[in-house]
Amino acid sequence: MTSIIVIPARWGSSRFPGKPLAMLGGKPLIQWAWERAMECEKASKVVIATDDKRIADAVKKFGAEVVMTKPSHPSGTDRVAEVATLYQADTFVNFQGDEPFLPGKEIDRLLDAMDSAPIATLSRKIQDRSEENDPNVVKVVCDLDGFALYFSRSHIPFLKNKNLNYSIQAHVGIYAFCSWALQKFVSLPCGILEQVESLEQLRALENRIPIKVISTPYQTLAIDCPGDLSKAEQKLKLMKEPS
Repeated sequence: MTSIIVIPARWGSSRFPGKPLAMLGGKPLIQWAWERAMECEKASKVVIATDDKRIADAVKKFGAEVVMTKPSHPSGTDRVAEVATLYQADTFVNFQGDEPFLPGKEIDRLLDAMDSAPIATLSRKIQDRSEENDPNVVKVVCDLDGFALYFSRSHIPFLKNKNLNYSIQAHVGIYAFCSWALQKFVSLPCGILEQVESLEQLRALENRIPIKVISTPYQTLAIDCPGDLSKAEQKLKLMKEPS
């Protein structure tokens, strides 16, 4: 099975304009994501997809392959789908450019799950209780086979029975798509739940496209707003300190 990792990167984020080129530990954020993706052993290619010349010029300097895509795409997945029209592969991975700490081997684990599902993604156990009610931290609940039942910005499930040992799972924003599932996904209209929650993955669930969820032991940190950069710098410092 051939796999290509695509890192969509745009300049005009409403919460963090220019985020891909924000500096973390002396390197632009997009370079951190590219280096993590390059650690993946099962992917044949890593491509950065952008519509901004500033980003394209920056990524070329550190040796990444870049594809210029249309500026009209409503989501990163649509940008990935455009790249999929240029390259032949069985699987395409949408790896967010704001995930600097997810090891490449976790992408390999995600690709291994593609034998049983058209779409696969990751989740992690929430350890900081403040994240449970943070709408920027998306939560996910799954069935007994590990397929997503629902994603939400709200606290799900509601823990009425406090005696049960249940771990709230946070969604990690990386997706692996079978080629046909990717093209079907972007051809579907935006669903009502997707609009209400502002979560594009709900489009798949609304249309009965299964999403396999793989739990990762890593406490990732997505950079959603400028304030997250200071948290990332602190995390980076802790990672460098001897144990």
